[in-house]
Amino acid sequence: MKPVDPAIKQRFSRVKAVYFDLDDTLCGYWLASKAGLRATFEQHPVPAYTTNEMIAAWGKTFRDFSPELKEKTQLFHEYLTSGTVTRTHQMALTLLSLGIDDNELAKRLSQSYMVERDRNLKLFPDAVEVLEKLHGKYPLGLITNGPADIQNQEVDTLRLRNLMDNIFIEGEMRIGKPHQIVFDQAAEAVKCMADQILMVGNSYGHDIKPAIEYGWVTAWIRRDTDVPISSNSGKPEEKPAGEPEPDITISDLTELLPLLGV
Repeated sequence: MKPVDPAIKQRFSRVKAVYFDLDDTLCGYWLASKAGLRATFEQHPVPAYTTNEMIAAWGKTFRDFSPELKEKTQLFHEYLTSGTVTRTHQMALTLLSLGIDDNELAKRLSQSYMVERDRNLKLFPDAVEVLEKLHGKYPLGLITNGPADIQNQEVDTLRLRNLMDNIFIEGEMRIGKPHQIVFDQAAEAVKCMADQILMVGNSYGHDIKPAIEYGWVTAWIRRDTDVPISSNSGKPEEKPAGEPEPDITISDLTELLPLLGV
């Protein structure tokens, strides 16, 4: 970690509460996703296609389908409650892209993927250390986008519920990051001013940029493993040119500890 500007240290000295993103900030979502897909296509082979070909087809479908999800109003409302609908729909689209029209197979693959992804989901070692050391010293919270059922499942799989004072899930709120109402409700929950709250996240667009705009202190965690299957670059997200800088950019959550006096 580079030397920290005294002005940044001063900003961190005011922090009274810490919020984390979940996927690829505290846990390896894409690592679990890749392992889950591989296990799924190995356990349920699709005739004429290898496991690697199926994973590539899923990634291409995700790249095309994911940005359009919020535009498909009815499907998105169903997604907020349950990840099953869109997960199965995307698996069906993956099969269709290969000329296979089989909804029953899509359902089996979707169910297997959910189970295997959850089986492979783990907290990063640095996340375990940081959460244990901050717990009881700061109010801690999660702000995570995704379906209510899947995000709650992740919280329970990772045994985070007892460590978090507040948990805000897009599917339960019916609105998610980067909308200001989410950050405002999180601030109200800890009774802090904006500049007394630290947001830690891996997504510049969903976590960091909005937190900067709303006056929060920001820590952008960038991990080499944070690469979606659908990524064309094979690299973690870059900050768009001309956008504001976070207070700090880190590669390991333990870099937060000295700044928070722990």
